[in-house]
Amino acid sequence: MRKLLELDATKWQYTHGVPADRLALVSPDAWSLDQAYLDRPGNKEIQLQLFFDYKNNLDGYPAFQKYFAEHRPPTLIAWGAHDEIFGADGARAYLRDLPDAELHLLDAGHFALETHGPEIAALIRDFLGRVLG
Repeated sequence: MRKLLELDATKWQYTHGVPADRLALVSPDAWSLDQAYLDRPGNKEIQLQLFFDYKNNLDGYPAFQKYFAEHRPPTLIAWGAHDEIFGADGARAYLRDLPDAELHLLDAGHFALETHGPEIAALIRDFLGRVLG
């Protein structure tokens, strides 16, 4: 797991799955700053503890799913179709409990806002205009 906290892995999170014509939109500052924070003394141990604790998130899923199914809050999902950390199937899974949710799988990787910020902002404006309007 420690390899996931090194520069190559951090850069991969920002660049993997990004279409070639949008790769220049991802500033090296993004992964460099993230890495600088990861490299602070003692921080890697904290991150490893968080990785270990992820398994406990599953315990909360039934309550979230029940809430979604019962209340059906208006939901917009903008997701990177090429995100290998949180895959597209994870986005589609929300539709089981939120069948009226809007799902937009963008031609993007994990950090979709880095390469598709204007598109995501337009989706949000449009969604809020219809839901709150």
